[in-house]
Formats: sequence, C-alpha cells, structure tokens
Amino acid sequence: MRIDSHQHFWKYNAARDSWITDEMSVLKRDFLPENLKPELQASAIGATIAVQADQSEDETLFLLQLAESHASIAGVVGWIDLCSPQVAERMQYFSRFEKLRGFRHIAQSEPDDRFLLRHDFLRGIAFLRRFNFTYDILIYPRQLPAALELVAKFPDQRFVIDHLAKPEIKARHRSGWAVLMQNIAAHPNVYCKLSGMVTEADWQHWKKEDFHPYLDVVFDAFGPDRLMFGSDWPVCLLAAGYPQVFEIVEEYLRDCAADVKEKIFGGNAAKFYSLKTAQHGFAA
Repeated sequence: MRIDSHQHFWKYNAARDSWITDEMSVLKRDFLPENLKPELQASAIGATIAVQADQSEDETLFLLQLAESHASIAGVVGWIDLCSPQVAERMQYFSRFEKLRGFRHIAQSEPDDRFLLRHDFLRGIAFLRRFNFTYDILIYPRQLPAALELVAKFPDQRFVIDHLAKPEIKARHRSGWAVLMQNIAAHPNVYCKLSGMVTEADWQHWKKEDFHPYLDVVFDAFGPDRLMFGSDWPVCLLAAGYPQVFEIVEEYLRDCAADVKEKIFGGNAAKFYSLKTAQHGFAA
C-alpha cells in the first residue's frame, strides 16, 4: 500500500493561522479528509500520516478525532510542549491514542538556531522512546548543525527530517546543506522525507529537473531504506497540485527496482511510524 508520509488538515482560523500570509491566500480555507480523498485516489495512495500545523494540544486532539473516523489516516504526528516539566505526564496521556505515532515542534520558526539543544527540550526528547514515539525535525539548513548534535545524543530515538531540511532550491544553493545532510544521514536512526520541495523552489516557474540535484544528495546519503514520500498537502498548493508533487518523486524513481519504489512510497513510512501492519495491510 502506498503511504503519503506527510500532509496536513485544518479548519481555517485567521487568528490562529497567521502564518498563512496574503501571498498564501490559496490556503485560507478548510482542508479536511474529504478534500484530500480524490487526490489520494488519483495517485493510488491508500493511507497518510497527518502532521500538526499548529502548536497546541487542541490541534493534536483534532487530528486524532479525524483519524478515528477516517481509516485512510494511518497515523498522526501531533504536538505537545516538549519543554514542559509535565512532558512525561502528557506523553502518558496521549499514549492511549493508538494512531498517535509521534510529535513535532516547529523549530524552523524559533529565533534561536540551537533551540533543539536547549536543556528543557532535550529533557522532553529523552522521554519519547519510553512511549515509542517518533520525532519529526522541521528546520532550515542553518539549523542542521544543532539537529546533528541532537540526533547524536539520542542514538536509539527515531528521527525523521521533514522536507529535506528545506534547502534553498530557488537560489540553487546546496553545497553546505549537502555536507550536513551527509553527516546527519550517517546516524542510522535518522530518516528523511521527500516532501516540501516545490515550496522551496520558484513557485511559478519550477521544473522537475530543479529537484534532481537535491534528490541525488539525499538518495546518496540515506539510501532507499530511510527515505519516504510526502506530499505536504495542502501547503504544496502554493506551487503545485498533488499529482505534480507525486510525479516529481515517481519520475525520479522511474528506473529504480520495484522494491525500492515500494519502500519509498510506503514501506519505510510504515516501518518508521510502526504502523499496525495487520490492521492496515501495510508492508513494514
């Protein structure tokens, strides 16, 4: 079964969703499972991982409620305050939700590029493994050095880098980013999502070939066993439709063996997020 490892849902709220600027007006509406369903069917994708977009426990509960009523949502990556003194208690509370697979913090927006190494944040990360939770790393390239230190401190914790760490595709910069991605990939507990690329490119004038040098880097660094496709829908709509995002990765993998394609389009996500293979029929 094909799995989209990274997409979002929301009921648009102008005050809460202030990150959606006027330039992003296409996102100023509700995006719910019924809106995504035809896109998944068109690309023969059977399940998704719904990822938080707002930093609140209300958001986590909202996604979990959607997951309860929609079988296509195989897992949820939510948010809790990982810096809270009560973080263990909150993880204990959320551990009762079967589809909650892990957490994410929007570290890319933190003014401190070394936020991931704050003492209170590290304390929160240390509890994840106790509850078998994953952690999605959302950062810009300048924050990769901190991420590299983070993953080295927790060699038994499962981490995944969202959106290739957002390289500067529009500016065609990749040398420093590429070295850091090679370094972080040397840690076998770190995966990478092939997602979020179109919004780092020229929204109006990108070409599929623009992404090949960046895909080359992560394929060389992570190999076929630690990469997973993600659409980043609906954020991708700023620059591309769902079929276009899917085709970027599909065409890049055109000459790869069938088992490689199966891993990147589902198997690796099922393994990383410990999806219930018996219940959902996923290949782990």
